[in-house]
Amino acid sequence: MLAIGTQAPHFEGVIETGEHVSLADYAGRKLVLYFYPKDSTPGCTSEACDLRDNYNRFLAQGYEVLGVSKDSAASHQRFIEKYQLPFHLVADTDMTILKAYEAWGEKKMYGKVTMGTLRTTYVIDEKGVIVDAIGKVDTKNHSAQIL
Repeated sequence: MLAIGTQAPHFEGVIETGEHVSLADYAGRKLVLYFYPKDSTPGCTSEACDLRDNYNRFLAQGYEVLGVSKDSAASHQRFIEKYQLPFHLVADTDMTILKAYEAWGEKKMYGKVTMGTLRTTYVIDEKGVIVDAIGKVDTKNHSAQIL
């Protein structure tokens, strides 16, 4: 996990609409950058819906929310439409962003070690500095962990 107080790594990616997005697009704004394993799975859906339900609270405090997974832009579009998510999702199919933010690594599941997305959230300030890093995400109450 990246250290609090460090500069957030630059990233560029494609969101669900096919448009490009980068960290520079959020300069001067606070950003909640969250990494999750897979669209439409139970934990990821709970996390996204909790962020959706509290989205106006994030906006009121000056935050924008951006999700990242290795799913395709088309998968993200379906996920957004199905759950009416008000924020963008980045398709990091080559895992460049996941690796830059140390959100890709070894996971243990049922005693088996595999490589996968590590559910992680970074809060980045207006200057691009990481001010919080959450590695033990409570998918049903993630907004409370951030706010």
